[in-house]
Amino acid sequence: METKTAAQLVAEAKARISNLTVEQVADEIATGNVVLVDVREPGELAVQGAVAGAVHAPRGMLEFYADPTSPYYRSELDPSARTIVYCASGSRSALAGDLLGRLGYADVASLDGGLKAWKAAGRPVVAAQRTDQDRGQGAALRESVRA
Repeated sequence: METKTAAQLVAEAKARISNLTVEQVADEIATGNVVLVDVREPGELAVQGAVAGAVHAPRGMLEFYADPTSPYYRSELDPSARTIVYCASGSRSALAGDLLGRLGYADVASLDGGLKAWKAAGRPVVAAQRTDQDRGQGAALRESVRA
């Protein structure tokens, strides 16, 4: 079996999915016809905030949250919906987007540059707050804007 580096895996994943700019993602969010998925770890979310309306599904649990046959399935994730994933800088979201494609999600893209690019473009983020619905498995996002 051929051994690959993490960078090679990310490059291959990026080649198999759509990679969108901040402006393209913002335009799609404005339509209201997209599921935005934050695949960062809970600690990152707590410190850095998130894009408003994003579903938090850490990459380590993504397969389980995204699979409708899994007991951990999150109904916010819909294999038939336009889905855009993001992380801190774009590598994990590329891997996550590729994974979602293999799970049958037909229309997946990744925010190129991740939350870092989002913030650098002056786009707002919101604070994360856990809710009872999350059952410790994710975070719901408040509408309070973080600087």
